[in-house]
Amino acid sequence: MVAVETESGLAETSRLTMLNGESLFCERDDRVLFENLDFSLREGQVLQIKGSNGSGKTTLLRILCGLNDSYEGKIFWYGDPIEEKVEQYYSSLIYIGHRVGVNKVLTPVENLRWSCSLQQQVADEEIYAALAKVGLRGFEESQCFTLSAGQQQRVSLAKLLLSHAKLWVLDEPFTTLDASGVKQLEGWLRDHADKGGAVMVTTHHSLSVTDLQMLDLG
Repeated sequence: MVAVETESGLAETSRLTMLNGESLFCERDDRVLFENLDFSLREGQVLQIKGSNGSGKTTLLRILCGLNDSYEGKIFWYGDPIEEKVEQYYSSLIYIGHRVGVNKVLTPVENLRWSCSLQQQVADEEIYAALAKVGLRGFEESQCFTLSAGQQQRVSLAKLLLSHAKLWVLDEPFTTLDASGVKQLEGWLRDHADKGGAVMVTTHHSLSVTDLQMLDLG
């Protein structure tokens, strides 16, 4: 069973629907994770996906990011099926999974230099500025295995500050962050939405953002 509700008290605007899914169905090991799942995400919105462990939250995000094709249903990007806009769609999103996603032998600078090169060229000055913003000034050239779990997560989240993606897809990004990191990340989500971007995020954390929509997988 899927329940959708809007928590924003703001009136509807002319913002475009960026991403929506229709009649999505997925099963794993002969167990249905979700069926008849519909959702819609507009520019300027944050969509929080909730549900118990094993309810399919991570699976849904991986489907949307093209990492899992074992599903039925339709996914649309600005009204068109994503298979008709493959390059435009995937170049417009950034996915950060619940695993840290950094090479622990490399330094934060080397990790970000490599990940950014997959989509665009980013100057080292921008990388150093992003690391300073996430609280890693002085750790730029330290190998990541010497950093704490929270610091490694900050390296991963610095990718958001260097990305031009309109859609952020985040899987449990608050897990290893301390209180200051949580507050900082919430601010980035708000700023991204205020600029017309959109966010899909799985978390048990109570988000403090303006236009928040809830998708409960039950």
